Amino acid sequence: MSAPTPRPGILDIAPYVGGKSRTDGATRVIKLSSNEGALGPSPKAIEALRKSAEKLHRYPDGGCEALRNKLAEKYNIEADQIVCGAGSDELITLLIRAYAGPGDEVLYSQHGFLMYPIAAKGVGAVPVTAAETNMTTSVDALLAAVTEKTKIVFVANPNNPTGTYINDVEMKRLRDGLREDIVLVVDAAYAEFMTGQEDYSAGEELVRAGKNTVMTRTFSKIYGLGGIRLGWCYAPVDIADVLQRLRNPFNVALPTQEAGLAALDDDEFVNACVRHNAETLAWFRDQVNAIDGLIAHPSYGNFVLVEFPKEEGKNADAANDFMMAQGVIPRKIGAYGLPQMLRISIGTKEEMEICLQAIKDFVNR
Repeated sequence: MSAPTPRPGILDIAPYVGGKSRTDGATRVIKLSSNEGALGPSPKAIEALRKSAEKLHRYPDGGCEALRNKLAEKYNIEADQIVCGAGSDELITLLIRAYAGPGDEVLYSQHGFLMYPIAAKGVGAVPVTAAETNMTTSVDALLAAVTEKTKIVFVANPNNPTGTYINDVEMKRLRDGLREDIVLVVDAAYAEFMTGQEDYSAGEELVRAGKNTVMTRTFSKIYGLGGIRLGWCYAPVDIADVLQRLRNPFNVALPTQEAGLAALDDDEFVNACVRHNAETLAWFRDQVNAIDGLIAHPSYGNFVLVEFPKEEGKNADAANDFMMAQGVIPRKIGAYGLPQMLRISIGTKEEMEICLQAIKDFVNR
């Protein structure tokens, strides 16, 4: 008896696997595997979420009007060019569904976010990678990889998991070098952590300048709202219109919208998160780099890549197993082509001290 056959490409997908949350045998678990907000969500967002429970029988605002207006005011952009989604993941998927199909190519950098190839394969498109230079997006490599089949180019900036970024001049050079019919998506999930880098832009000006660039953002990182799934994008009018037509009618839940609105009002909390991340990340890198044989690479996100020796028993796999047994959960990133490294999210200072001790115990065992 024959069985239903899925569309080509779907069975080629290796399902996305999020960072682990549990480990056996540990009395305390410190999860540093998913780049979640170290200080949790804003107290204002928590209160708004609680109050929203009284309205759970109501459908949410399908157009996220209040949220889009507040985002427009905060970022000085146009509300009708903002589309909200269940995390920026949903918007990435919608963009690929809208602008790529069977046989088309979706281009991204060598160590780019795994959702790009997953979403590409889901519509029968072909994911294509371009080599990076020192774990940093190479504009030259991306432009050289463009073919007549290229429909979308994704650049995560800063990039996860490498933590590197390209400056605004390089991003504009990429846009200028692409055909006008190619959509450039600037995935700026970690933009809020880019303090002090005057040559960085999240991409708003490129969206304003033409009809073919989209900036995606998320509430999952600096705002600590990954559990309720909220993202948004700023797009040219025509692309925003396409996404509004394609998304589900009530794709952002009512509690999510209200928590997001409250989070946007809590600048004091966001500033505290930025300070904590900058200080703790710098301290942690210095401490790891003082350990013989290890390298904690520079990062502009809320995580650090730690490189371990390739020697059996001292490598990243062994370190991961040891740390997991101690209740500290890092992220293995072999799927990103970096098997010799672990990505470690920045948690509280206490969590990072415990993580550091676990690393030292592993090296000195």
